[in-house]
Amino acid sequence: MIIAQQKRKENIVEYLIYMWQVEDLIRACRFDKNKIEEYIISQYKQPENIKREIRRWFQELTDMMRSEGVMENGHIQINKNVITELTDFHLRLLKSPQESIYGALYYKTLPAIVQLRSKSGGSDISEIETCLTAVYGYLLLKMQDKEISSETAESIKQISSLLAFLAARFHEEEMPAQ
Repeated sequence: MIIAQQKRKENIVEYLIYMWQVEDLIRACRFDKNKIEEYIISQYKQPENIKREIRRWFQELTDMMRSEGVMENGHIQINKNVITELTDFHLRLLKSPQESIYGALYYKTLPAIVQLRSKSGGSDISEIETCLTAVYGYLLLKMQDKEISSETAESIKQISSLLAFLAARFHEEEMPAQ
C-alpha cells in the first residue's frame, strides 16, 4: 500500500508492474490471510496503525481478485483501468504533432511489439499492455535467474525506453508544474 501509493504518484508504469507483483504475491499465498500476514505484511517495518492499513489494503485486493475472478491469472479492474488510461494517453501522444520524439521512439519499438504480439497471440490486448507484460515477464525471468537471449534483452531495453518516456509524459500531464 505504501509503495503502491508512492509509485502511483511518481511513475505509472512502475505502479502497474508493482501491482501485478502484488497480485502474484496474493496468488502465491493462495489468498490465505495468515500466509499474507506471515510472508508479506510482517516484512513491513511500520507502526501497528500503518500495518493495519496495509492489512486492510491486502484484504481489499484479495476480495477484489476473488470477486472479479482473477484468482488464477489476469488483473483486477483498477489495474485494467490504469492500462486503459495509459493506452489512451499513448494514442493521444502518437496523434500529437508536438510529440514527434515519442512517435519516433514508438516506431523504433514497434517491431519488438509486433514480434511479441505474434509470439503470444495477444492481439486482443493493447500495445501498451503488451509492453508491460513483456517487461513484467522479463523481471520474472531475471528473478528466477533464467537465461535471457541478447535479442530479448535488446527488445526489453527498447520497450523500457518507450514505457519510461510514456510514464514521464503521463506524470507531467497528471501533475502539472505548480
